[in-house]
Amino acid sequence: MPGSDQNCDVLKEPRLVERKFLARPQHEGAGAIVRRSIGRFELRYFDPFLALDEFSVTAPAGFPDHPHRGFETVTYMLQGSVAHEDFEGHKGTIGAGDLQWMTAGRGIVHSEMPAAQGTQKGLQLWINLSSKHKMIEPRYQEVPSKNIAEAVEDGIKVRVIAGEALGTKSPIYTRTPTMYLDFTLKPGNHLQQPVPTSWNAFVYVLEGEGVFGNLKSSAASAHHLLLLGTGDGLEAWNNSSKPLRFILVGGEPLGEPLVQYGPFVMNTQEEIDKTIDDFENCVNGFEKARHWRSESALSLEM
Repeated sequence: MPGSDQNCDVLKEPRLVERKFLARPQHEGAGAIVRRSIGRFELRYFDPFLALDEFSVTAPAGFPDHPHRGFETVTYMLQGSVAHEDFEGHKGTIGAGDLQWMTAGRGIVHSEMPAAQGTQKGLQLWINLSSKHKMIEPRYQEVPSKNIAEAVEDGIKVRVIAGEALGTKSPIYTRTPTMYLDFTLKPGNHLQQPVPTSWNAFVYVLEGEGVFGNLKSSAASAHHLLLLGTGDGLEAWNNSSKPLRFILVGGEPLGEPLVQYGPFVMNTQEEIDKTIDDFENCVNGFEKARHWRSESALSLEM
């Protein structure tokens, strides 16, 4: 099979699948449907990852005005588009295949609402920030689909959201060292992708069916999260008759205490209490929240 020996013998100790979850639909925001895999009761935290949502939203549902502090949100659209707007005046549309890497830092209040007819689908990953970065100024890294680094090799395609694969690097800067790779394997193809040995890593299947970690493993289909054990990378096979699409995400664990209160993620309860006070009193990064409403919120109030 073409590509069946891709990256042959790259890995010395492939990571095995340690846990497997099916992400079931649940309601979130204002009428949105979310399949949450990380951040649910069986898996509250997978250091440094706080949440992974596969979301599906149709107007008028969405994610109206809400705050964040202490981490990053990574939005990767799969279908349709979402309008984004924050209290600093930053606004735009995230379309199919586009990426938005938002560092909330000391504080952001924003909205994410459907920008097109029909159903909008995408992934949102929450990445924790270390204590030294939790109160930095907010920033955005936005990459339209046409500018996302891609590579194709022997029946394997990768979109490099963050990190490196098949000799192609992403320009995204990750304060918490992270890799985020969107792979598509044609039928009969085999992949070996290195992952730093000290990092935590997982796979989330988007389309098709694949075997991960060991040829004897049972196949995993769409909406399954696979937590990978220790080793130097991922080995995957598409033994089916249809394309296999999945994301491989890895990150360097922070190893710090974690206290989370909804959209606020800090290291201690005292810091959470202060964050709630800051937000309620519109100070220390939330000053502009006092008088701001998103355009979508204002339109609903009219």
